[in-house]
Amino acid sequence: MSVAEGIKTIQVKHPDMLFIGGEWVAPSTAGKIEVVSPMTEEVVFTVAEAREADMDRAVAAARKAFDFGPWSRMTPKERAGWLLRFGDGIKARADELGHSWTNQMGVLYKMAQYTALGGAGTMAKYAALADTFVFEEPHTPSDGGAGLLVREPVGVVAAIVPWNAPLSLAINKLAPALLAGCTVILKSSPETPLEGYILAEVAESIGLPPGVLNVVTAHRPASEHLIRNPGVDKVSFTGSSAAGKRIASILGERMARYTMELGGKSAAVVLDDVGVEEAVQSLTGGLCVMSGQVCAALTRVIVPRRRHDEFVDGFATVFKGLKPGDPYDPASHLGPLAMGRQLERVEGYIAKGKEEGATLAAGGGRPAGLNRGYYIEPTLFANVDNSMTIAQEEIFGPVISLIPAESEEDAIRIANDSVYGLNGAVMTHDNRRAYEIARQMRTGTVAQNRFRINFDIAFGGFKQSGLGREGGREGLLPYLEAKTILLDGPLA
Repeated sequence: MSVAEGIKTIQVKHPDMLFIGGEWVAPSTAGKIEVVSPMTEEVVFTVAEAREADMDRAVAAARKAFDFGPWSRMTPKERAGWLLRFGDGIKARADELGHSWTNQMGVLYKMAQYTALGGAGTMAKYAALADTFVFEEPHTPSDGGAGLLVREPVGVVAAIVPWNAPLSLAINKLAPALLAGCTVILKSSPETPLEGYILAEVAESIGLPPGVLNVVTAHRPASEHLIRNPGVDKVSFTGSSAAGKRIASILGERMARYTMELGGKSAAVVLDDVGVEEAVQSLTGGLCVMSGQVCAALTRVIVPRRRHDEFVDGFATVFKGLKPGDPYDPASHLGPLAMGRQLERVEGYIAKGKEEGATLAAGGGRPAGLNRGYYIEPTLFANVDNSMTIAQEEIFGPVISLIPAESEEDAIRIANDSVYGLNGAVMTHDNRRAYEIARQMRTGTVAQNRFRINFDIAFGGFKQSGLGREGGREGLLPYLEAKTILLDGPLA
């Protein structure tokens, strides 16, 4: 399939409107947001831009639905039924959702075509929690009577999603928020708004009560206005650490709740018992996912110093065989970066790495024959000192820093020498050693022998990689407030 054919499959009905209070409404201004194809550099979609007045309207709709509507008063089991219907609706739009991701962000279609199935699965998993999660817990107070710990919805949630994985990240916020009984304003990224529109159409098609889900697309000023609105009880944000700090400082002024899934500069610690070819193949596969535009990407590879040059040769050989190209071409190993400014950012970091003395061992430029589109070669820097900019700052592209370590203890120290703590890996066939090193790494996830994260258990970070967790039971808790009820005796 070609890019043009993929675009034609996307059938958003109301791109010039916003979804607020269960209806498609005209925005307050004539502002438009253009979506640019990362493959052709051409505008392929135009959607309505929400401004401050639209944000206030969306908050009012969500507030009314929470305070006076049926949603927060349903049982979790009743809400779970809605989640299952929502998941079925997402699955029915699978083809469009896959093409949307590819055409907005450049992700390989062979990966994107399964995104809706994952989203529907997340809805089903949270629906299943209605049967197992304890929303009302009995206690026996020491001073007599009966006690209950009840978990109630936190209220109106502003769910702010980034451009790199808009559907999965939106659903990882929507599913627990809806199960908890919250109402939601989903703020889509201006670079990737189509998934939000499709989710709104699904909500409309299943008859979700008005105001339970509101969908708007906006730039930063209107988004900041949204989080300042006192009608928003909680913000769930995924994005950069810099933006997360800004949001947290604003919300701190009124003690609003928030969870943050932020940036990363994750390390893979390679031990002696893993061969070069095995480690390189595993780590390269993770780098190709979304062309390295993944907050949890393993972009620092820490190897024993005596094996450093072997790894340089191994990575360089594999990188030369990787083919950046058309994300609809089955032969492509990675697609373009998502946008022009992202390409400029990655090229700037490559220049900085060379300037600070790292060895450019592979890649670093535009792929031959790809003069249109935001393409960059998979890039390897060798002899990287962990204090260098390319080892400390999130590049968000297919760039690996190979860092030599003097010992296993030194490797752990280097892995932890970062303001971030989102993901990590230990490359070894010894499960016990993997566990022991994982316990010493200050990061939210550590996997053995490959890039791996798991939203069924929990995902989130230490340090400047965020606060709170998404996925599973841990991802439900931030959408609930704990209330203690003390009674003179048990309920009849």
